[in-house]
Amino acid sequence: MDYNKSLIKRRRIRIGDISISYLLKDAEPVDQTVVFVHGFPFNKNMWIPQLEGLPPSIRGIAMDVRGHGNSTTGHGFFSVDVFAKDLLVFLRKTAISRAVVCGISMGGYIALRAYQIQPEAFVGLVLCDTNSLADNNAAKLKRFDTIQSVLKNGKRAFSIGFVNNVFGQKALAENLDAIDLIKSSIRRNTESSICATLLALASRTDTTESLKDITAPTLVIRGAEDRITPREQSDILVAEIPGATYLEIPNCGHLPNLEDTTRFNMELIAFLDQIAPA
Repeated sequence: MDYNKSLIKRRRIRIGDISISYLLKDAEPVDQTVVFVHGFPFNKNMWIPQLEGLPPSIRGIAMDVRGHGNSTTGHGFFSVDVFAKDLLVFLRKTAISRAVVCGISMGGYIALRAYQIQPEAFVGLVLCDTNSLADNNAAKLKRFDTIQSVLKNGKRAFSIGFVNNVFGQKALAENLDAIDLIKSSIRRNTESSICATLLALASRTDTTESLKDITAPTLVIRGAEDRITPREQSDILVAEIPGATYLEIPNCGHLPNLEDTTRFNMELIAFLDQIAPA
């Protein structure tokens, strides 16, 4: 589906100490608004296939998280809590009172923390290849080792290793456009932003206890070959969030929105139709 390629506009808005860059696929009239939040260490461009595939009545926004893509860094002290509060201020500044928020990986952590802070801002949640758990000690140490590797070897070496881990086998063999997009996204970030975000991920809070309080309709999506987010972590989301729906997309790794765009868009639009206002 390619309804709206020519209608995607690039925008900037000032919030607090930063300037946020975002993509807007507008609608007139607006029946629903979907805000897409990317993973680490990507940017808003990873959501272009979803913006293009949205029906005319749905407004879509994909924002660059602080320090990623073309959003500025600000004070430089990153945390998932800071990212979540940036998202909520962004919604207020763009006059979006309620939205469906779709977050992948780190974007899911941000969405869950933002929901804890201000649940009334959410019409629905789409949680892709993400989880509610804080890093355990082993995961923290792995992130610290990655920081040392980035500082020593640079982001080019980091991007190559990351791409090999993030995609499923089919995409690695066939989807060169998606691979190039992700490599480019990683290289657009500075080493300092990559390292600051790794520290933010290592220090994030556990949101599992609050999952039972989520009342917004929730779709949990996972690529069947995801080596970063195990099925057990997705199962926690589905078991704890009341009424959550689980969808596994075959032949995909950690980024099913790029690896099988047609299936992802179809399922996303079906979910939006299901929760659309009468």
